[in-house]
Amino acid sequence: MEIGVLTVPLGGEPIGDAVAYLDDIGVDAVELGVGGWPGEDHVARETLLDDGAAREDLRELLDDHGLRISALATHNNPLHPDEERAAAADRELREAIELADLLGVEMVTCFSGLPAGAPGDSTPNWVTAPWPTEHADALDYQWDEVAVPYWSDLAKHADHHGVDVAIEMHPNMLVYEPTGMLALREATNERIGANFDPSHLYWQGIDVSEAIRFLGERDAIHHVHAKDTKVYDANARVKGVLDTTGYAAEAERSWLFRSIGYGHGEDHWKDVVSTLRMVGYEGALSIEHEDSLTSAREGLEKAVDVLDRAVFETRPGDAYWA
Repeated sequence: MEIGVLTVPLGGEPIGDAVAYLDDIGVDAVELGVGGWPGEDHVARETLLDDGAAREDLRELLDDHGLRISALATHNNPLHPDEERAAAADRELREAIELADLLGVEMVTCFSGLPAGAPGDSTPNWVTAPWPTEHADALDYQWDEVAVPYWSDLAKHADHHGVDVAIEMHPNMLVYEPTGMLALREATNERIGANFDPSHLYWQGIDVSEAIRFLGERDAIHHVHAKDTKVYDANARVKGVLDTTGYAAEAERSWLFRSIGYGHGEDHWKDVVSTLRMVGYEGALSIEHEDSLTSAREGLEKAVDVLDRAVFETRPGDAYWA
């Protein structure tokens, strides 16, 4: 298992400076934004698609620092009811898959997207309850008429290029928890799986180790984000966890994204690593820094410090005692 970093928080630095820093703090892999919300500060997707020399320069830079690319990231909404926005997101995702193929990268990370609740609506609609019954009808429309046809076609594109697509289970997206993730995988093909990010599961009350087992035993974990969340019970007891308070109003929120170890302790992260190994995952733990209580560099360094003690560096040997 490797310690990785999604490089977006370092986007204000040249890629050479960013990878040198990550090498220096003990990182093994990078997840590079190539469009959508992650942006493309370090990788110009369209340029690299057309320029073999630029792709080789990127490979050499990473090789010089002993880093591999765990995934290309393009988180957006290809199911958006605005046709132009959906088309742009779809193009980014398809081109990210094509670029991954050219670079020899096995993975693209993304969101499932979120459709409108009915034909003709203009705003994505996150359905969280089956009643009143028009919400159940909306959910059927979103899955049967929008998501499954789109992702079935996208999965074929990914399979053609030999690239896995790792979807982050994210509230305000159609796929936001493990059973929905498995449903989309079963409706498409095995190229579709999870970018397992526990931060969005914690505040939903999902047991992260059980979720790893649920998806991992079905070979549905393609990539992992290392990101923590802290639920602040004093606020959550009053207003619950469906919190629309702005992220900058930290003291008023029911929960916050935190650096690794500041939402759950080191013992918990050792259990996460161990459970991932139990289900056969040996890829990157890609740190995603979104902790508003500290800087990107400090958050990354503290996360690496915790994960460095949690991650196993060797393969298991024979159980001689058994």
